Order: sequence, then C-alpha cells, then structure tokens
Amino acid sequence: MVMIGLLFTIAAVSVGRSISGTEIRNVHRAVTAGLRHTRGQAIIRRQQQVFMVNADTNTWQAAGEEPMPLPEGMAITLNTARSELTGENAGGIRFFPDGASTGGSVVLTAGEREWHIAVGWLTGEIGLEQDPQS
Repeated sequence: MVMIGLLFTIAAVSVGRSISGTEIRNVHRAVTAGLRHTRGQAIIRRQQQVFMVNADTNTWQAAGEEPMPLPEGMAITLNTARSELTGENAGGIRFFPDGASTGGSVVLTAGEREWHIAVGWLTGEIGLEQDPQS
C-alpha cells in the first residue's frame, strides 16, 4: 500500500509539472506571436508600433490588440531601452517600418522556470530561449 501511495504521489507531482510547463509554453507562444504581430503591423502599416508589457498588472499587449493577462502564478518582466519605459514596471519594445526594433527581451516566470523571448534591435528578429530546467 505504501508503494502504491508513493507512486500516486510521484505521478501527481509529475502531472502538476507538465500542466504548468504546458501553460508556460502556451503563454510564451502567445507572447511571441504578439511580438511578431506587432513587428508585422509596423512593416505593413509603414509606421512604428509598440508591444507593451505591464509587470504591475501582469499583462502584455500587441499592437492594436487588447491587453492580455497572464495566468495566476506567472510573472512577466521586460528588458528594454530606457526611452521605452512608461513606468517603473511598464514599457514597450518599439518596432520600426523597416522591421528593426529598439530591442530587448520579455521574460516569463512561473516558479523557478523561465522563458526568455529576445528581440534583436537591428533586425527585429524574435528568438526564443528556454530555461533548461523547464
């Protein structure tokens, strides 16, 4: 009986981690899509567009879209140019009509797991970097 109880405990912890990991992957994919959408809008409209992050409200916003909240237990951090900060814990990454950007990164955190989404300043290229523990 003890062995069966131990197996159920291990299975529950394992399932809990995979659900959390899946949720982080879904959010990081959505944020990446939002960044790519914002870059695309800058190119198509031939005018600057800004992807916004507010760490106080735990939301992000692609150009022309409504703010999107993060699930409970997740946090978002923005690393960007000082000129793009709109508050102590809020700011954006600006994309230009040629596809370039002000550069920076968005970090999604859940517990000890992190996902880093980097934006190159010269090309505006968006790259993903997963924390190896995720």
